[in-house]
Amino acid sequence: MATPQDIHSPSSILHPRPVFIAGPTAIGKSEIALALAEHLGGEIISADSMQVYRRLDIGTAKPSPAERARVPHHLIDICDLTEAFDAAQFVRLAQKAVAEIQARGRVPVFCGGTGLYFNAFLSGLGEAPSANPELRAELEALPFETLLRELRERDPEAYDKIDKQNPRRVIRAVEVIRLTGKKFSEQRANWKAEGRRQKAEAIFALTRRADDLHSRINIRVDEMFRRGLVEETRELLKHGLAENETAMQAIGYRQVVEHLHGERSLAETIEQVKIRTRQFAKRQLTWFRRQLAPEWIELKPDESPEDVVRKISESIIQ
Repeated sequence: MATPQDIHSPSSILHPRPVFIAGPTAIGKSEIALALAEHLGGEIISADSMQVYRRLDIGTAKPSPAERARVPHHLIDICDLTEAFDAAQFVRLAQKAVAEIQARGRVPVFCGGTGLYFNAFLSGLGEAPSANPELRAELEALPFETLLRELRERDPEAYDKIDKQNPRRVIRAVEVIRLTGKKFSEQRANWKAEGRRQKAEAIFALTRRADDLHSRINIRVDEMFRRGLVEETRELLKHGLAENETAMQAIGYRQVVEHLHGERSLAETIEQVKIRTRQFAKRQLTWFRRQLAPEWIELKPDESPEDVVRKISESIIQ
């Protein structure tokens, strides 16, 4: 198997370039990133918008203490539920982490499923303005159907592509349109063009056959509930979970909150989480195909992380 010296040219050994491992939820990113980081002599930078929050452990499949002892992890457990966190903060902290890791002569290994974070780091944040608290409050008070109608009328392309199950993203799109007078899709188009110029980067996206991925999702969800997702959510509500719009978008927590409010049984909640997770994984795959221009690696059910690391290593040194 290739060594770190094989993977990086002599001029880059002191500042080894980052490797990016992306993919949908439950695909097996964490195990592969761990094995890759160990093989390369690297450290992991989490590209996950939910793992930044302290206490959100079970529902975000956060790396265990044992895994974090194997390989240093960055951008995990860095803010409280009462704090806001966005792509701009991610880019700033990720750049700092990359510089520190490279200064140690180690390899930054990005791992996660938040496509926005990958694109923001690789291609910049574009021209979208910062959030406007007054306008944001006004939009949040409007009926969601009203926001969707406005987005459809003012930016049909963004309306067709946006996740209509995610109020936070719809609100942001309408906010940007109102603040700039420009279509949201036009401002994001610059990211896509930039992303296509990232071919020199070591960007890998993982995929599996649908039946294999769905089976893994079902197993993961069952395990989360077995480990105490309901109890974790009940405790999180005491620390501001319901007031954090971003954290409440994490699949699992919102459904459990609804269960705790008596909206559905536990069995129905578990099934709902599985359905929503499968839908989310499909959207993630679509997003990566359209935006990231990665090298795709299809994982087999019986394939070990070490087998995948071998493929990635061979691709990097070509």
